[in-house]
Amino acid sequence: MIELNPHQHISIGPLLEEFKVASADEIALAIGRIFENRLDDVQCSSLLTQLKDTGRDQEPLVLAKCAQQMREAAAQVDGKAIRNLILTRGRKEGSYRGGFCDLVGTGGDGWSTFNVSTTASILASSLLLIGKHGNRSSTSSSGSADLLEAIRPKAPLIAAVTAGALPAVYERSRYAFLFAPIFHPGMRYVAPIRKGLKFRTIFNLLGPLTNAIEGNIEARVLGVCHDGLGPIFAEALRLSGAKKGLVVCGEEQLDEISCAGRTRCWRLRERPNPAFHGPNDEQDEDSTTSDEEAEPRKVVDIEQFTLEPSDFGLQRHALTEVGPGKKPGENAATLMRLLRNELPRDDPVLEFVLMNTAALFTIAGVCEPDTSEMGHGDDGKVISEIGPGGLRWKEGVRRARWAVESGQALASLEGYIEASHAAKGQ
Repeated sequence: MIELNPHQHISIGPLLEEFKVASADEIALAIGRIFENRLDDVQCSSLLTQLKDTGRDQEPLVLAKCAQQMREAAAQVDGKAIRNLILTRGRKEGSYRGGFCDLVGTGGDGWSTFNVSTTASILASSLLLIGKHGNRSSTSSSGSADLLEAIRPKAPLIAAVTAGALPAVYERSRYAFLFAPIFHPGMRYVAPIRKGLKFRTIFNLLGPLTNAIEGNIEARVLGVCHDGLGPIFAEALRLSGAKKGLVVCGEEQLDEISCAGRTRCWRLRERPNPAFHGPNDEQDEDSTTSDEEAEPRKVVDIEQFTLEPSDFGLQRHALTEVGPGKKPGENAATLMRLLRNELPRDDPVLEFVLMNTAALFTIAGVCEPDTSEMGHGDDGKVISEIGPGGLRWKEGVRRARWAVESGQALASLEGYIEASHAAKGQ
């Protein structure tokens, strides 16, 4: 449905005329042309508007296919170097195999709360390899990039962490911030059009699905801004090949695990496929088959449950206690106080961050063992209590508190900051 012409721009007129019956692949191909600057402004605007008006921007397969196009157009990271980092820097524990993790949200919930996912990702890097994908704010007072750049006395140089510099950054820290404009340069072609449209386009939804190291993301927590998006994103992740993840939406339509009340959850969980009839040994060289119709060894289910602060052993805090509307400088000051263990143990912001960090620890699998050897300051007293979804949420909080009180989270951030400055000269 896309016609080439002799000029730089191409025509997607036939696609736009038959948009309701177009395939996900055809829509994704058109989206991919945006990153090549092959669509003129009128066609690009029409494409984004039709996606919105028809609701096709919320079809799981369309999201998965468009995200794939966006990742393929991104600055490419050295896959071999990233895999070697998992082997050398990843810290295996429980079912966590040392892979990269992310904690990200769609934004757009209108609450402008403290930068929970960014702060929680820093805490999580005490035990997990973190590739935090993010950008500046488009709807809130302080986006993840805004927060990091406001850190004092020395802020990271987020734009210096390029695809080429990324492996060296991970040699100094388990944390790196993947600044979206650096890793997705093709987005510059659509930026002015998005501003002119005045509504949230499919790109507001694609962000959490387009981490530049997606193929090496082992686990993630993904927040959505309204609960209708929960099953859509869970299925989009499954279609994209994700095997371990948690999609969350606070009952206030918050794209985080809520500190104020209940949170709806959709968990991606891999399990053995009873229809698989191949060898029992996964390492058996004959366990794979070229038969495309053969049943896979494992399948990914989507399980639903609800969480609330008491499942983490924490109190409820109104969202007004964790925001709203503070500027990046204020949030950065709070971030550093938190990392220096200067906040009271029951501080609302601290507990908000702890439960979201705990969720990533829990989903990644590090809370499963009955022993604990995190390092200095770990009392080893594992909390084995099982909560919703059959998981140890309170053990996740214990580990998140350790990340703060041991200084490991602060050390991880400082390592990232130093590495980002070193990357500037590369």
